[in-house]
Amino acid sequence: MFPLARNALSRLPVRSIQQTIARESHQKRTPDFHDKYGNAILAGGTTFCIAVWTYVITQIGIEWNLSPVGRVTPKEWRDQ
Repeated sequence: MFPLARNALSRLPVRSIQQTIARESHQKRTPDFHDKYGNAILAGGTTFCIAVWTYVITQIGIEWNLSPVGRVTPKEWRDQ
């Protein structure tokens, strides 16, 4: 199994970091959609998510079963 794995790994094209950086530095890159609008879309989505969860938590009337301390009084014990 080891020679098979070694043979498969030797066929993979591996570039060094220097080759990758050199190739990327020669390309003139124009801003794409994500460069232009990525942060705005991320901020808008975050704001929308926070707004929806704030509404759900405060306005919809869900009983969250918080601590019953002070709201529940024990009943007297009865032998049956």
